[in-house]
Amino acid sequence: MDVVHRLNAGDRLILVPDAPGTDNPAVWVHARGGDVVGHLPFAICGWLVPWMLGGGRCSASVEKVGTDETPSWQRLIIRVRFLGLPARG
Repeated sequence: MDVVHRLNAGDRLILVPDAPGTDNPAVWVHARGGDVVGHLPFAICGWLVPWMLGGGRCSASVEKVGTDETPSWQRLIIRVRFLGLPARG
């Protein structure tokens, strides 16, 4: 929770997929500096992890930070932008 309290709308985040072969792969959300914020919902991770491991690039930023009274799964709203696959040449 301390990490979430330090975040503000517009802050950039880092998305890191689990390594290949993980049973339930996740995409982990890190604040700048490396602190782990949490992971994306597994319904998204099921297709996003293979896409990222295949070279897919995306960026993420904080949209909204809720209060301590906000349910944990709604406390941090982020925007993920898909930047595409790297050019093959």
